Amino acid sequence: MRMDYYSDQIEKAITGAKADVTGDGSKFEALVISDSFNSLSTLKRHKLVYAVLDEHIKTGAIHALSIKAFTADEWRDKQSAS
Repeated sequence: MRMDYYSDQIEKAITGAKADVTGDGSKFEALVISDSFNSLSTLKRHKLVYAVLDEHIKTGAIHALSIKAFTADEWRDKQSAS
C-alpha cells in the first residue's frame, strides 16, 4: 500500500504525471512520466520528485530512492527502442 501512496503523491504534485513506485523496505525506485519535465535537466526533474517525497525521506521511511523521469515522448521513444 505504501508504494501506491507514494505514486499517488507524485501524481498529485506534478502536473500530468504518471508514477510507478516499486521497491521494498525503505529502498524504492520511481518511474515518473510527465510533460512537466519538458526543457528540465535530469537534475531538476529529480529535485521535483525528491521534493514531493521529502517528508518520507526525512523520516527514514524512504532510505534510498532511484528516479527515472521522462516526458511522454521520451518514454515512448525509449519503449520503441526496446
